[in-house]
Amino acid sequence: MSIQNQQTKLNIGLFGFGVVGESLYKVLQSNSSLNAQISKVCIKHPEKKRNAPAELFTTNPEDILKDESINVVVELIDDSEAALHIVSTALSNKKAVVSANKKLIAEHQGSLLELQQIYNTPFLYESACCASIPVIRNLEEYYDNDLLQGINGIVNGSTNYILTRISEDGLDFAQALKLAQDEGFAESNPALDVEGKDAVNKLTILLTHAYGLVTHPETIVHTGIHKLHEEDAIYAKEKGYEIKLVAQAKKLEDGKIAAFVLPQFLKKDSQLYNVRNEYNGVIIESGLADKQFFYGKGAGGFPTASAVLSDLSALRYDYRYEYKKLRYQQPAELSNDFYLRVYVSFDALFQVPHEIFEHIDEWSSNNRRCSVVGIIHFSKLVNNDWWKQNNTSLLVLPEAIVPYTPKKSVQKERELVFA
Repeated sequence: MSIQNQQTKLNIGLFGFGVVGESLYKVLQSNSSLNAQISKVCIKHPEKKRNAPAELFTTNPEDILKDESINVVVELIDDSEAALHIVSTALSNKKAVVSANKKLIAEHQGSLLELQQIYNTPFLYESACCASIPVIRNLEEYYDNDLLQGINGIVNGSTNYILTRISEDGLDFAQALKLAQDEGFAESNPALDVEGKDAVNKLTILLTHAYGLVTHPETIVHTGIHKLHEEDAIYAKEKGYEIKLVAQAKKLEDGKIAAFVLPQFLKKDSQLYNVRNEYNGVIIESGLADKQFFYGKGAGGFPTASAVLSDLSALRYDYRYEYKKLRYQQPAELSNDFYLRVYVSFDALFQVPHEIFEHIDEWSSNNRRCSVVGIIHFSKLVNNDWWKQNNTSLLVLPEAIVPYTPKKSVQKERELVFA
């Protein structure tokens, strides 16, 4: 059954009844203007008590996927492989799909784009990036590829909450993580968040809508906040910086795109500096409009459900992503040919190979930690994992991507600094 006009009722088959799924159910129960109802919910654990009538639930996905009266599938589960089957089958059956599964979308963009085109069926996923902030639709509809200079943002509410508690309350990482879990902002297994995987999944999706660039998360350099050291926080405080996990992409002079997810020192003049707790913030820089800032809650049941609800509402108008920058413009390419200004801290002097630095700005050492601030070529992060070994932490400086011309005397400079 297709959604032909605004009078057609949205009969929803929902997969998952966790925090977001239950929040969506509550919102739809109290909102009659959308002309939508959840007809069936597929769950994994039937023994768990649910705040909804028992007859609403099933453990058989086919009860939704083969039901011709259901014209919309909302997928809100945490298993990306199971989600791939659900979404692929739904699209093949010409059921519109709304999803919040950023891992699924980021890892399978190519095949999902093909299915949308073959079956002419909408697949919307605003809630997969930044929860309540409408970033995808703005990138899709408003910003032209040629004018879009860059995106940088805090796109993971869990890590931002942890970093806020460390900065404001003086907690160590373990304490802040436990608090985030207690408040429901971090999972019992927080690796997806704290290792930067969630953020890079979101950046992968944003690149498609910003630049028509379809890639896989593993092709993008990324790490999280799990490697940060107490001395890094001390350095940040001395300089007046805040540490944030920032996903960013920037168009280079050759038209290619620099993209990465790394912890970053931010100055007070950055709009991301004051993005705290579970909130997200995204700066979009345009060649004509300068910088525009999007801000809102990036975690939690109702903020995410609000984006799902917005997508459901958009289906009434037969809205779908057109992927204009991919289909009607020259898609951009990723680049590894640029320079970063970085701060690297490590336990002992020779744990970091000095030859990775093109230029040294600062050097310090005490009985607890060594650190270097300098310029490196980005390829030194792509082709080598030295920065993920031996208790090393790496952050980028406020002006992360910098113009640089290598000097002939750089080898002598390295030797003097590391002598």
